[in-house]
Amino acid sequence: MTLQDNLLDIPSEHAQNVYGQFDAYVKKIERTTGATVVSRDGGVKLIGNEVQVSQAEKVLNELLELSRRGNQITEQNVDYALSLAMEEKSGALLDIDNDMICHTISGKSIKPKTLGQKNYVDAIRKDMITFGIGPAGTGKTYLAMAMAITAFKANEVERIILTRPAIEAGEKLGFLPGDLQSKVDPYLRPLYDALYQIMGAESFQKNMEKGLIEVAPLAYMRGRTLDNAFIILDEAQNTTQAQMKMFLTRVGFGSKVVITGDETQKDLAPDVKSGLEVAEKVLGKVEGISFCRLTSRDVVRHPLVQKIVTAYEEYEKKTAKRKESYKENHDVKSGKRVRPGARS
Repeated sequence: MTLQDNLLDIPSEHAQNVYGQFDAYVKKIERTTGATVVSRDGGVKLIGNEVQVSQAEKVLNELLELSRRGNQITEQNVDYALSLAMEEKSGALLDIDNDMICHTISGKSIKPKTLGQKNYVDAIRKDMITFGIGPAGTGKTYLAMAMAITAFKANEVERIILTRPAIEAGEKLGFLPGDLQSKVDPYLRPLYDALYQIMGAESFQKNMEKGLIEVAPLAYMRGRTLDNAFIILDEAQNTTQAQMKMFLTRVGFGSKVVITGDETQKDLAPDVKSGLEVAEKVLGKVEGISFCRLTSRDVVRHPLVQKIVTAYEEYEKKTAKRKESYKENHDVKSGKRVRPGARS
């Protein structure tokens, strides 16, 4: 195959951001695309076959445009730009970057970072109830929180209600010191952290005192009708079927609901069905309700977290296949092996 060499102009003020520290991003682009990237004054020379050069050029151009828009390029940006280039979806990263939800108190922009996250944010805008299901680090809760605060500031809703089941990781509330609020606060801490970061501690406290922001365990939702509110139910995999039904039937007029969870992190007893799993089966075709599945590709934490999530996903798939194979070849009640064709 004929070798090509293309020159690409990278202005010096963006070079460090695009190339990464010690050219780490350039090396990753070389390893993934197979192209050779040679730095030149004011740009780079790309050497390789037509496909290799084309992919490397698309990735570098997208990273350069992100840098021009004021973004700090991260390893996640590079990894995702490369995966999109391999799928010939160039340009998607820049489209995603156009969707700005809001700013944190420190001025940092909050945007979806992957196609999965973009679809999730669009679903929240479109539908009354949105389920965000996926592994840790995919931004399910954080993006929902950003959307809630944006709606609250725009007077689209009168208040924000954040809730989650209060039993997790094998712990029971009775063993924790203090009154009920003290007991549940540690479980609600991730929600507080996101609120502080986006809204600021002072603004959060003020709205909390006025009752415009409520952070409470799921048990507090019983018997209420939640009108004109943006409601987020976090860690929904730890709800029972009855709890999920109770929560969904609290929703009133003018409200928007986001339910987030990770089916692989269920802390319920083995014989208890998760309300999240049941809801997906029961409500999957109901108009006005959307289910968004995020995967390891949507993880936006440290790259090592993405590798950990992927490794566990592969392990769980293999385990599920082995269980299915065992069921097919054994009588479930007796545990004895069944000869092919022996089943009635």
